[in-house]
Parts: sequence; structure tokens; C-alpha cells
Amino acid sequence: MNARILVAGLGNMFCSDDAFGVSVIEKLVGRTWPEGVEVQDFGIRGIHLAYQLLEPYDLVVLVDTVQRDGPPGTVYVVEAEPDPEPGPEVSMDAHDLGPDAVLSLVPRLGGILGPVVVVGCEPAEMGTGIGLSPAVEAAVETAAQLVTDLVIGNTSSAQAPVGVTEGKL
Repeated sequence: MNARILVAGLGNMFCSDDAFGVSVIEKLVGRTWPEGVEVQDFGIRGIHLAYQLLEPYDLVVLVDTVQRDGPPGTVYVVEAEPDPEPGPEVSMDAHDLGPDAVLSLVPRLGGILGPVVVVGCEPAEMGTGIGLSPAVEAAVETAAQLVTDLVIGNTSSAQAPVGVTEGKL
């Protein structure tokens, strides 16, 4: 049985390095994937991702910028740990629903999340502008390869994600 895996790129292509997830998905979308693997650009449509996550997946790989105080262009692979008891307010603004809010919203909509891994990159610039900074642009191919390795390592089993660094986002 093939694992069901969703690779979801997030970000705003009009906000410099926030387009990292979108850029990685552009690299991945043209590749041939095993059956059961979906690769989609969700951009700033976090609410659409929340509804997509109502479908059962054996693994979800989110690709986005991640601010962890490292040097710009640093790529992280982190297992997401959604807050088990999120606060009562979750923004329903389709243009302002970040990954944490998306993951918190899924159980409220009746979904059950399986393992979620984030492949993220430390941004240099998050202001208005089109185009990635040089450090983040250089990280796109590395992140695409990490996503590929995660997906290929997890397509033939529904076990815990392979190759994941433990930690909170």
C-alpha cells in the first residue's frame, strides 16, 4: 500500500523571502512522484490548506520560511508539534492564516492530523518585494532535495517520518 503524502508550499510571492515555499514547489511540481503523493502550491491560501488537511494523509510536508534566529538561507527540517489545546481564536482571514493556525484549525473542522514535517528556510528579507534574497535562493535546491528524500523515504510505509529533526517550530 502506498502512503498518502501531501507536499504543500506556503508563502507570499510579493514579500521577498516569504516566497521560499512557493519557489521550492515550482522545482518539485514537474517531477514524477510515486502514486499517492500530491505536490501543491497553497501560497497564501492557508484556509484552503486547512480544508485539504481534512483528507487523511500519512505524512504532510509543509515548505515555508521558518524564523529560528539562524543565518539567512539555513534550511531546517522539523517535526511540527501542533498545540494540543489552541486558543479559542483562530483567524479565518484566508490571507493571514500561517502554518500554526492551519494546523490548529484542522481538528476544529473535524480532521485528524498525521505526522507533519516542515522544511523551512531562515529568511533574510520579508518586506514587500518580488524575488528571493541570494541566501534563500541558494537554499531552494537544497530544500527541494530534502523534500524529495523525505517523500521517497516515506512512500512505501505509513510509519513515522524518516530523516526528521525533533523540535518545535
